[in-house]
Amino acid sequence: MSKMHLVFGGRVSDPQTLDFVDLKEVDLVGLFPDYESAEKAWRAAAQRTVDDAEMKYVVVPLHRLLEPELK
Repeated sequence: MSKMHLVFGGRVSDPQTLDFVDLKEVDLVGLFPDYESAEKAWRAAAQRTVDDAEMKYVVVPLHRLLEPELK
């Protein structure tokens, strides 16, 4: 299994949390086969919204959710 990563983001109620305001408005950046490509996409998406403190993008390691014994 590849080590898939999901990158998404959106407006949060508090920048210190992951409490997204409207799940219908979440920006799904994409699925990536490795952390390096996911991080590159995350950086690009986050850079586009750098002036908006309420926008937050994250990288989710899906392989850890699907197969926790893999690191």
